[in-house]
Amino acid sequence: MARSKEFDEDAVLLKAMKLFWAQGYEKTSMQDLVEHMGIHRRSIYDTFGDKHALYLLALKRYSNTVWKSIEQRANSSFTANAAIRSLMEATIAQDEERPQGCLMVNTAVELAVHDTELEAYVNRSWELTEELIRDLIVKGQQTGELSAALDAEMLSAYFNNALTGLRVMVKTQYNRERLQQIIATTMSILD
Repeated sequence: MARSKEFDEDAVLLKAMKLFWAQGYEKTSMQDLVEHMGIHRRSIYDTFGDKHALYLLALKRYSNTVWKSIEQRANSSFTANAAIRSLMEATIAQDEERPQGCLMVNTAVELAVHDTELEAYVNRSWELTEELIRDLIVKGQQTGELSAALDAEMLSAYFNNALTGLRVMVKTQYNRERLQQIIATTMSILD
């Protein structure tokens, strides 16, 4: 008879996600995961697979959580401009419960160049972000809030790039006033 798990899979996956987010893939050892997740090594392998499989599950959990937040912000704003600004503001928001920066950006820099599965996952995430921003820009153009002369396709790539840059800056040099100035300058392209 199989034993029932004595831990909450989602809770320990969250712990793994935060550890990978804070330390990166290479710096996180299996022993680090055992200690941080609070479960035995055998339980990690039996439940999640090897370190790579656990990382991919942690990245998917991160992506789903962040994507829900992004969609809520985009859909709760009255204007396209406010929705895009909200996405940028969320990028620089301080939160004691989460590491600084972005696990997706960390993955792109650390692993995607060597791992085609993670590269595809990162690229799909960025495509979804660009699609959302493009849809917001088109919505703004349709309502007359934004100029019809704006190239929604190019601007969505531009804003995704700006968001990625902010995610890196937040991790390396947190100066809220400077980051707010960068957001204001970035948003001015919609004027």
